[in-house]
Amino acid sequence: MTRRCADLLIDCLVAHDVQRVFCVPGESFLSVLDALHQRDEIATITCRHESGAAMMALGHAKLTSSPGVAFVSRGPGATNAAIGVHLAEQDAEPLVLFVGHVPRHEIGRGAFQEVDYGKTFADMAKWVAVVHDAGRIPEIVAQAFAIALSPTPGPVVVVLPEDVLDELTAAAVVAPHPQLGCGSAPELAAAIAPLLALAERPLLVAGGAFASAAARAVLQSAAEALQVPVVLTFKRQDQFPNAHPLYGGHLGFKIARDQIELYEEADLVLAVGTRLGEVSTQGYRFPRAPDPRQTLVHVHDDPRVLGRVIAAHHPVLADPVGFLAELAALKAAAALPAVSGARTDWIERIHGHVSARQPWQPPANGSLDMGAIVAALGEHLDDDAVLITDAGNFSGWLHRHFVFSGRHRLVGAVGGAMGLAMPATVAAGLLYPQRQVVAMIGDGGFLMTGSELATAIQYGVPVKVFICNNGSYGTIRMHQERSYPGRNHGTDLHNPDFALLARAFGATGLRIERLEDALPVTREALACPGPVVVEVVCALEHISAFSTITDLQRSARA
Repeated sequence: MTRRCADLLIDCLVAHDVQRVFCVPGESFLSVLDALHQRDEIATITCRHESGAAMMALGHAKLTSSPGVAFVSRGPGATNAAIGVHLAEQDAEPLVLFVGHVPRHEIGRGAFQEVDYGKTFADMAKWVAVVHDAGRIPEIVAQAFAIALSPTPGPVVVVLPEDVLDELTAAAVVAPHPQLGCGSAPELAAAIAPLLALAERPLLVAGGAFASAAARAVLQSAAEALQVPVVLTFKRQDQFPNAHPLYGGHLGFKIARDQIELYEEADLVLAVGTRLGEVSTQGYRFPRAPDPRQTLVHVHDDPRVLGRVIAAHHPVLADPVGFLAELAALKAAAALPAVSGARTDWIERIHGHVSARQPWQPPANGSLDMGAIVAALGEHLDDDAVLITDAGNFSGWLHRHFVFSGRHRLVGAVGGAMGLAMPATVAAGLLYPQRQVVAMIGDGGFLMTGSELATAIQYGVPVKVFICNNGSYGTIRMHQERSYPGRNHGTDLHNPDFALLARAFGATGLRIERLEDALPVTREALACPGPVVVEVVCALEHISAFSTITDLQRSARA
């Protein structure tokens, strides 16, 4: 059968079970838009900026563990989308970005909006492919999805010269490639199990491999069988029930020093499904790079990760979920001894330390911080709600005080880029129309991609957005106060009336200015059937969930 390359491309996406694509339309891929117009299998979500489209696709990937797909036009469109590509690499999430391109005969001539995408995305994408032959589109799409998914997920860029898309081809769709992976390595589990059994102060550090419900069940059953406290990496607190006696907190930004010191008392670290990056190791201090103080067992299914920065005593190339299941099975088969009294004391110390700091306490001066919102959400959210955070200090209150059930979903930018929350919230609402979807965004981040609120309204997504308005780029202000107390520069913000702005978009706009209004207004927002934006006018003095500006200045001057 002969068909346009553009039509064949859509057939390939359907074969790869793509149900939704995010885009900002461009003339360089008009034929793809035309092909989508004729198909019901794939929904087209039109976004307001290419960074929003890429980050919406990234949010979709985070929640489904399948590749998010975005289409953008050449030059400015592609470079606008680069932030999503960079985040996908930092966060190890599968993303396939299709970029319209100049016709083949113009490539290399400096044509209008021409970019060399191989150079532009060389340090961000796992693979950049330019389709020069219409007949190869099925092969390239199949390869793109396979590379995006394994062994460590990440972004792939497929460049589509516009004249190729209009060519006729008889090429057939290529079925999705089998996903690469490692086995569960039972013999390796048998070798590691005695080390774990003999340790008095072990920690299980779990990364992003446990996003699915099935993987979370394995993580919990393994922790219970092995009696090991579980510490989650940055933005992964939703993967283990926080009220569980084996919950040991998370390795996020700006956690308290005494908590890190407690972790450092461990005599064995079982790191499973994490790359042990800068944040999850607290600046490569725990485990220490390149030679960890504790016995380190590092389990990952990508050989390029093992030993890259930190030399594990026992590097294990295996499927992280399967490996934990094997360890749990050994314990169930009575192949491991019972835990010691010292282990029991360690478990109680770890969980007791974390749980004692979870409840939020109102500021003594009665001013408003985001902890009041987190406390209100804790009272009224369902235990399967989806929570989205943008980058910024305001999210620290959620990380510190919200008790995740194990069924909640948490989405945030591990790579720290501002602007993810609003697009990701739209993606979550499209995926889960029957679940509560709540975003926490800073005033700076909202004005980067907040225009995607229009996308939420266009597609009827009833998102609930809480904007922390403290009139500042708060994280940078915090660093300024630590290094240059009282000499803040370039971080003050003049903001619009966010509640009024929300109404202009067509959403309900609410405002919280006093501590006593936090609970009733949050309850009102969650009960509203449509999109809601709540402006939370926070005191800048409460610069983070762990410190005030006054405290930082006093400490810096001392």
